[in-house]
Amino acid sequence: MKNFFNSYFNSFNKLTLDVDKSKLSEAVNIILGSHKLGKKIIVIGNGGSAAIASHLSVDFTKAAGIRAINFNESSLLTCFGNDYGYENWVEYALKFYADEDDVVILISSSGKSKNILNGAKIAKLLNCKVITFSGFKKNNPLSSLGDLNFWVNSDNYNFIETTHQIWLLSIVDYIIEQSMN
Repeated sequence: MKNFFNSYFNSFNKLTLDVDKSKLSEAVNIILGSHKLGKKIIVIGNGGSAAIASHLSVDFTKAAGIRAINFNESSLLTCFGNDYGYENWVEYALKFYADEDDVVILISSSGKSKNILNGAKIAKLLNCKVITFSGFKKNNPLSSLGDLNFWVNSDNYNFIETTHQIWLLSIVDYIIEQSMN
């Protein structure tokens, strides 16, 4: 059992460190640039990634002072899913809520979720900045749709989602720390 946990935590350590720090800096600059324009951050994911989106949007708003929203309201999801199809609900939510120069953060472990892919495409058409987080195959469809794309080199959902959350929260914590100086 001890070997399992040592291996498990070593895997997380390797994954979280396997990020281009300049890309994290670029994400900070994109987010702060949008914030300075009075714009907002929109964070979207499915399942565990939706939970990350909720956590992140609250931390951006409350702790970092940057207006952020997510679309995890069940009546919005079920209404838009029913009326426009599940693969299109993100697209329509963005059409209703996104403004030019907002930052849209899209999280999909597989990078193949059709609703997230459609969201990325419409976000670009709406002139939003798009930051993506994915895993599994390096050349997944989402990994090329953002202005900035992050990828976790794993095929394990828990590793991918936890790494996404650590990377995203590191951005929030950096912004918080800089605002205190």
